[in-house]
Amino acid sequence: MPDNHPLAARFTVPHPEWATHATIYEVNVRNFTPEGTFRAFEEHLLRLRNMGVSIVWLMPVHPIGEVGRKGLLGSPYAVRDYFGVNPEFGTLDDLRHLVQAAHALGLKVILDWVANHTSRDNALIASHHDWYQHDAEGQLVPPVADWTDVVALDYDNREMRRYMTEALAYWIREADIDGYRCDVAGLVPTDFWDEARPALDALKPVFMLAEWDELYPSGGLTWEEFDSDTRLLEKAFNMTFGLRLHYLLDRIAEGHAALADIDLYLAAEREKYPPSVYLMHFTSNHDVNSWDGTEYERLGPLALPFAVLTALVPGMPMLYSGQEAALNRRLEFFERDTIDWGDYPLQDFYTRLLTLKQRHPALRNGDPSSLFQRLPGPPEVYAFGRSKGGAAVLCAVNIAAEARALPAVPGQWRDLFSDEALAFGTGDQMAVPAHGWRVLVAE
Repeated sequence: MPDNHPLAARFTVPHPEWATHATIYEVNVRNFTPEGTFRAFEEHLLRLRNMGVSIVWLMPVHPIGEVGRKGLLGSPYAVRDYFGVNPEFGTLDDLRHLVQAAHALGLKVILDWVANHTSRDNALIASHHDWYQHDAEGQLVPPVADWTDVVALDYDNREMRRYMTEALAYWIREADIDGYRCDVAGLVPTDFWDEARPALDALKPVFMLAEWDELYPSGGLTWEEFDSDTRLLEKAFNMTFGLRLHYLLDRIAEGHAALADIDLYLAAEREKYPPSVYLMHFTSNHDVNSWDGTEYERLGPLALPFAVLTALVPGMPMLYSGQEAALNRRLEFFERDTIDWGDYPLQDFYTRLLTLKQRHPALRNGDPSSLFQRLPGPPEVYAFGRSKGGAAVLCAVNIAAEARALPAVPGQWRDLFSDEALAFGTGDQMAVPAHGWRVLVAE
């Protein structure tokens, strides 16, 4: 079905067919295993595939700067060499082996790319000083004041742009990666991304994720503050971060916003973007975990209900390293801090959600023919249905400390988590546990 949104023609980025049912998993290679290497992480690929993951996002794989380094090992986002591999993780051949193993399992691999800035000892500073931004005294400047380990590149320089495009192309040619997650993509001029995307697609169709959210205003939760610019998703990127929803869920858990505000968010999203546009939803990532707190710190008893919500609202769900282990610790960002996986206590929880996302026709990403309907219920319950043809998914999350009930949708259903077959008639009620959820499926 064509996308009839009035702005649909503006968004021309092609989505690969495999992305329409995809979920994404962010890999913190340094902390994923005791070894902290590509080869050690590779042992987890089959488990992730079976959990319903489709896209593996590797945090930056490049050598890390030493000048001004933060902590013992430094930030992966302080890139010293765009054409090198961090020896902490292994070799280029190890990375190639990882990508090949992922592809053999039907997984895609994207690399984290830091185009906005480099480390303070990147060789480009000596060879191409004019490729960088300078202050009035001619000194190199960080893009953000407290990012003291990096300095900002100058995208007014066409030669530098050509270098960056070639560096992006290199990893597609040499390692057969499937795209990029681009750090602070909105700080880089959009026309660079617009120019680079066709050059990458000429090598192979790629998937591009921007760390940005053009629905997220600069301050507060004032809906009138929205910038009307949708530029990143028009020609260059397949998907951006759903930061607006992420911060809204934090505020709901804090008691500073209501569940009904999610309706305002979704309405604003739909006004600005056609259904074919992808936004990524999550309850944690590397920045959030290390600097804002774990999902259990921020969301408390709503951590799992909101995980259900972010998996099933329109958009692509994302998991961060350790979430299936119920990781309740802020990982050190500049040091080795290995995840304790235990017996993967939430593996089944996420497997049920992500494999449902993979297979159910009503949950396909960017499908304008899939219908979303908000369902009535008490103010402490957010309930909605998604349907396509005769297939449907109903989701209800309860933020109250007591059970709540809402009108049941008549029909034959299967409870995703209990596997119980249910038959509801007109006038029946559906109970939702305290700080809990219900997901019903008709296929």
